[in-house]
Amino acid sequence: MTIRVLIVDDQMMVREGFSVLLNAMEGIEVVGEAVDGRQAIAQVAALRPDVVLMDIRMPEMNGLEATRKIVAADADAKVLVLTTFDLDEYVYQALRAGASGFLLKDASARQLAEGVRVVASGEALLAPSVTKRLIVEFSKLAQAPRAADPAGVPELTERETEVLVLIAQGLSNGEIADRLLVAESTIKTHVSRILVKLGLRDRTQAAVFAYETRLVTPS
Repeated sequence: MTIRVLIVDDQMMVREGFSVLLNAMEGIEVVGEAVDGRQAIAQVAALRPDVVLMDIRMPEMNGLEATRKIVAADADAKVLVLTTFDLDEYVYQALRAGASGFLLKDASARQLAEGVRVVASGEALLAPSVTKRLIVEFSKLAQAPRAADPAGVPELTERETEVLVLIAQGLSNGEIADRLLVAESTIKTHVSRILVKLGLRDRTQAAVFAYETRLVTPS
C-alpha cells in the first residue's frame, strides 16, 4: 500500500524539496503540505495521512504543540519530527509529546524515505547515533523526573527490563535478539508486553521512560 505523507514546514523550499524526493520513492505519496502547526492539525483531520513530517520551529503554532494536539486527537497518529539541529531541546519534548521519532533535515533521500517507512510500519525511528545522545542530554530537563528504583521497574520481568535497556540504547529488534541469543519474534513479544505494561505508545517513549526512570543513565 502507498504511504500517504503530510509535510509541515514554514519554508516553501523545504516543503517542495521533500515533496520531490518522497514522490520519487516507490510506495510513498505526498498528499498535502502545511505551513504551520494550526494548518497541520486541519490537514491531518482532512487528509488522514499515514505519516506527518513535522518541523518544530514555525510561526503561529510550533511543531511541538501541533504534535501534542494531533496525538491527543488520534492516539495512532504517526509524527516524524524534522529538525536542523541534532540537539534541539524541542525535539526531546516532541518525543515525550508522542512523536514517533525524528530526522535531521540534512538526511539523504534514502534516509528520509526509510524513516517514513519505519514510522508508517508502526515502529519508532531511533537512530543510535543521534537519538540516544539527544535523549541523554534532555532527559535531564524533564520537569519532574522519576526517582531511580534500585529494584528496576516493578511491572517488568528481568528479561523485559533487559530488553528495555537495549531499546534505550538504540538497538533494533534484530540487534537485541543477537545480543540476547534469542529469536527476533521473541524480542517483538517482549517489546509489545513492555509497551502494554508501562502504558507507552512505542519504542521512542520506551526509551524516554528508561532515561527518565534512570534505568539507563548518561555515560
